Amino acid sequence: MDKDVFNNFIYVMTNLEYDSNKKNYKFKDADNFKEYCTGGCDNDLDKINAGCLYFFNAFFKNSDLFSKYANNYMNIVEYIMIWLSYMLTLKENNNSSVSHLQHFYTTYINGSDQYKNSIISVEDNSSYKDLLNKKNYFLDIKDISKFYEAFKLLCETYTEFDEKKKDCTKCLGKAIKFAEKYEELNKDPNITNDSSHNKILYTLSTDYNKLKDKCSNSASLPEISINIYAQMSGVTSSSSIANKSFIVLSIFGAIAFFLGISYKYSLFGFRKRFQKQKLREKIKNIKKKMNH
Repeated sequence: MDKDVFNNFIYVMTNLEYDSNKKNYKFKDADNFKEYCTGGCDNDLDKINAGCLYFFNAFFKNSDLFSKYANNYMNIVEYIMIWLSYMLTLKENNNSSVSHLQHFYTTYINGSDQYKNSIISVEDNSSYKDLLNKKNYFLDIKDISKFYEAFKLLCETYTEFDEKKKDCTKCLGKAIKFAEKYEELNKDPNITNDSSHNKILYTLSTDYNKLKDKCSNSASLPEISINIYAQMSGVTSSSSIANKSFIVLSIFGAIAFFLGISYKYSLFGFRKRFQKQKLREKIKNIKKKMNH
């Protein structure tokens, strides 16, 4: 994952905050959010929606941006959902029958043309809504905001990384905190027993390890445990290779078997033709003798 991805997340985290005393959201710097405040952002959900649209425009507004993040675009959508879920959970929910995330999805994502606008020159993912629909299982995940702290620490670790010098000295403190939070989540049975939760942990650990591999000119970042989902993916991958190998060998075995039958049949047919030919010659010789 590129450093500028996490820079964008840090920008929104810093400039769209929740005031716990006044129990509302506020912009510290509203300049980059104005274009998304079509209704003036007079209420909290409008402000959160502006932050969400900022992300999608920053990463997927056109084909050039989309191609830039093509290898990681679904991870980015996953991170947007973590941020969105966390921001919504800060607000008191007066309707226990529907989560804030489900309400936001219905009201803004399904109800707004801004999420339905086409991504220019991108065929398979024609709109922001299409991207979100690929991660719509997040709507059913409870406590997704639990991952926010680890995600924020990962963002801070990346933004403090000295990319030019490949030096992780400055970001080591944040990396240690991330590793501690990650291990806490990875040991929580309520999280590790759920496949959707494990996928999120896997995404976090993958991006952390990518950064860790970049620290060639400094002290190494702390190791983190292998996530269960990663282990299962490895097993699945190995099983898949084994299954494919078995199928290929079976095909070759079947071909050899049928070729063997064909060969035996050919020999049998050849012997029969040879015997018939000999019989015809014998009859022919007998007739010659009788004529003489």
